[in-house]
Order: sequence, then C-alpha cells, then structure tokens
Amino acid sequence: MDKDRIAGAAKQAKGAVKDMAGKVTGDAKLQAEGKADKAAGKVQNAVGGAKDAARDAVDKDRA
Repeated sequence: MDKDRIAGAAKQAKGAVKDMAGKVTGDAKLQAEGKADKAAGKVQNAVGGAKDAARDAVDKDRA
C-alpha cells in the first residue's frame, strides 16, 4: 500500500472531524476547511491507488 493512500485516508478522516465540528458549532470556516481536507484526502488517496496499480502492473510484467 502506497504512503499516499495512508496519508490520504488520514486527511479524509481529519476533514470529516473538522466538517462535523463545524456543523455542530455553527462555524462555517471550520466546516469549509473540513470539506477541503476531505477533498484533498480523496485526491491523495486516488494518487496512491494509481501508484499501486502501476507498481502491480510492472511487477506482473517482470514475472
């Protein structure tokens, strides 16, 4: 598993917490930060997935 996938999942979780905290407290800025963190985490997770897929394809070609 690529480190980007792990970091992306962590960023998504952090964003979800911020988003929820913003909703509960009525803090629109915190909620927006949470949504941005979640989106960035999804992108980073997708990049890690692409790296894993590419690595798997190269490994299959070598076998």
